[in-house]
Amino acid sequence: MLNLYITSTVHKEGKTFLTAGLAATMQSLGYKTNVYKPVQTAGIEMNGFMQSPDLTYIKTLDPYINTHFTYLFKADAEPLIAAEEENKFIDISLINNDYKKINETSDCTIIDGEGSLLSPIAPSEQNTDMIRKLQTPVLYTVTPTSDTIGNTLASIYAALDKKLEIRGVVINNIQPDCPKELLTSITRVIEEYSGVNILGLLPAIHNTDAPEEIITGILNGIDIESVFGVKIEKLEFSS
Repeated sequence: MLNLYITSTVHKEGKTFLTAGLAATMQSLGYKTNVYKPVQTAGIEMNGFMQSPDLTYIKTLDPYINTHFTYLFKADAEPLIAAEEENKFIDISLINNDYKKINETSDCTIIDGEGSLLSPIAPSEQNTDMIRKLQTPVLYTVTPTSDTIGNTLASIYAALDKKLEIRGVVINNIQPDCPKELLTSITRVIEEYSGVNILGLLPAIHNTDAPEEIITGILNGIDIESVFGVKIEKLEFSS
């Protein structure tokens, strides 16, 4: 299975954008792709129904990508807090069962994580516990700032301590005025101090509703084969 869990070190670092881009890319290569968001916070009420804003965005890029969630909460908060505000409990076993069912209908399943790896999702349980149960490799997305190195290393060390498989890191949303020295430093230090590879440098894509532009950016900026850990014959055929 070409499965992956997308995470970041802090809030709003492009998890859903990278998830959508990778999903649209894999779908364009002929792989039946599902996107699974186990927990969605900051749900939006439309026409009397709660909807997932992240999964709705993914559908705008490619309506044929199947999207799924298990829990949807209204509060814009950590998953545990959002659940508590609605007097609900997040059950990792239920998430695992849903994940197995979703995998039966896809060639590739990409999980869009909510919060960071250490975000609590249930009493005494964090996202790391869920990921370990799902047995899915992790891909980080980070944006290039002065805090990127420290935040990323701290999260990677925590993930390694939890025995998670880390596929790599993608540096996302690189603005045209981003100093090359900063990108070089981030890449060198993260790889040197963690042993985890930088698998992509993705320039800022300002038209985030343009599937072709996003797919082109993904294919040109990210090592897709290393991201998914396999030789992708359909990728070779498309080039």
